[in-house]
Amino acid sequence: MLITIKLIVQQSKQTIMEKKYENISKITTKELYEEVKVHVNTLIDEATQNGSLSDPEADNEYTREIGKLGGLCADYENNYMKFEHIRVKTPLILEIEKEMEKRAIKQRQAANLLDVKESTFSQIMTGKRPISMRMAKRLYELFKIDPKLLIEYA
Repeated sequence: MLITIKLIVQQSKQTIMEKKYENISKITTKELYEEVKVHVNTLIDEATQNGSLSDPEADNEYTREIGKLGGLCADYENNYMKFEHIRVKTPLILEIEKEMEKRAIKQRQAANLLDVKESTFSQIMTGKRPISMRMAKRLYELFKIDPKLLIEYA
């Protein structure tokens, strides 16, 4: 019985681990990229289920194949795909927005209150322009923004 189970496990490993993409050295088409990506996800699922990824330092068939194919996918992405940078609002920007909402004012009105051009304030709010010490003082005085936030994120 135990021998039969080992044989089944070995056969299923061979089916998944068939080196379907061992002869490719570069991905140049979207179709191949998508195909390889699906295969990598399948390998990751299988390796997770059978414990081949349980050790972060593991070096086995799965980790080598996932690493190789993952590298090919990364190269394809760098060469053929353009990704937009994700902009994350800082806690300071979120606090300014919260204060504007509380006061029911728009960006233009906030810029006027802070004695700054609307375009400058817009750049600050989108993270394209840093907050000067003068602006930090105004934010503290007029909007009562927490000084700790101003120090950490300005």
